[in-house]
Amino acid sequence: MRRIAGRRASLLLAAAALALWMVIRRLAGTSGAKPESESETARVQRYYDAFASRYDTGMGLVEKLLFAGGRRWVCSQARGDVLELAAGTGRNLPYYPPDVRLTSIDLSREMLDVARRRAAELGRDVDLRYGDAQALEFPDQRFDTVVATLALCSIPDERRALSEAMRVLRPGGRLLLLEHVKSDRWPVRAIQQLLNPLSVRYAADHLIREPRSAARAAGFEIEHDERAKWGIVERLRARKPAAV
Repeated sequence: MRRIAGRRASLLLAAAALALWMVIRRLAGTSGAKPESESETARVQRYYDAFASRYDTGMGLVEKLLFAGGRRWVCSQARGDVLELAAGTGRNLPYYPPDVRLTSIDLSREMLDVARRRAAELGRDVDLRYGDAQALEFPDQRFDTVVATLALCSIPDERRALSEAMRVLRPGGRLLLLEHVKSDRWPVRAIQQLLNPLSVRYAADHLIREPRSAARAAGFEIEHDERAKWGIVERLRARKPAAV
């Protein structure tokens, strides 16, 4: 009986966390509804331009509930020349080792403006650029590490982004991810599948993606993969094969 009650409580907590995630994102930005002539990438850009000034406030509670310690786990493992995809307001900046050479890109110029202010406050040397993770403007084998935290969920074509990450990584380079993902627990997964169409349309956010499978499809070798928070949160470390 206690086990059943515990499962019900966990399910309710998972549902509440997902609902909170959606509500905060929805209220923080303008309507994400897509005009007929607007591309998915343009819609994401518009959403985050509107969200930028409130992103840090809105995401603080959600990150404490779901992703505590995740950014530190990812960024502390970065080495050498580092590329961060969809870097947003620069919430990762405090967690990188001081000796990495960091380049961060984002589709939203408004988010990048916030990131520049954060970098200045931290005294962090970082090359912040406008850019699309689906079409990186960097040569092959340019970086030692590629980082994405809570990013693939909002990139329209995450498989294309991971293929680009593979291209710009040097042989043996690292891919480091923190994402919310399709849960491996069916009750939570059912809630995600129910909410996903609304989340994609109004919050520019995909709830049921599977970065591990997408990374493998791009050619990465998975070195470490762990799930938490009812199977919703994934931390992943992968490597580009040395022979590629």
